[in-house]
Amino acid sequence: MKDALIVSVLSVVPKNSAARGMGHLARLRLPAWLHRLIVTGFVRKYRVDLSECEGGVDDFPTLADFFVRALKPGMRPIDPRPEVLCSPVDAVVHTVGSIQGGAYGQADGVYASVAELLGRDEAPEYEGGSFAILYLSPRDYHRVHTPCAGRVRRLRYLPGQLWPVFPVATRRVEGLFGRNERLVFEIESEVGTVVEAMIGAFGVGRMSTTIHPLVTNQSGAAQDLELDVPIERCAELGRFELGSTVILVLPPGRVEWTIKPGEAVRLGRPIARVLAGADGGATS
Repeated sequence: MKDALIVSVLSVVPKNSAARGMGHLARLRLPAWLHRLIVTGFVRKYRVDLSECEGGVDDFPTLADFFVRALKPGMRPIDPRPEVLCSPVDAVVHTVGSIQGGAYGQADGVYASVAELLGRDEAPEYEGGSFAILYLSPRDYHRVHTPCAGRVRRLRYLPGQLWPVFPVATRRVEGLFGRNERLVFEIESEVGTVVEAMIGAFGVGRMSTTIHPLVTNQSGAAQDLELDVPIERCAELGRFELGSTVILVLPPGRVEWTIKPGEAVRLGRPIARVLAGADGGATS
């Protein structure tokens, strides 16, 4: 009931403006005692494991800096096997499955357009393909990496709304992920063109990427950038200021998911098996 009420209230609230205000507050440098109180409270509420990150509570000048904290070296071993696809984030699997009729499963019994998610008129090359939706909670590591090595050939910034992305919202808000602000990366790889979409959400709603200076939720216009950026397996690709969602989309016949809804995944661990003969072309 509480989550449903939040969704109803947010239907009439200027979500993006509110998120920009929250982001401004999160980036304020507060007196040390107040900052320590807020961050410590956050750590306790969400059971954040500080032993995994570089630095302690007092080493982050703002709450926003704490959200995008780095992990200690070696904390997330990366599976090097070419026959597996790695998780690009620490998250919980929301939904996973195949694309049928141009739609993916946004939630149980709720379907949404792949083309709309990708900011395109149509996306026939992904019909019969695979998708996975990975939800980052407030306690999670908020940096986003790649699931495989390759070359980032395109980056789309798609301005939009900032609906919350918890389960009740994904069941109640039609086409939620394709309506929210998002960064959509097209990665040319050995398993075809892998799409990795970072989805903004209500809260701070601000996302950035390591391969371009753009920052989302700044009242900017949509951008469609052709790039040629080589990137290693599980290299850092972007950052969320607070949690949100990553969606992976792959062409048909490339992978078989080895994860299921509700399962916790960690950066660098296998989430799919690459199918025999899946060769998307050279990445050099």
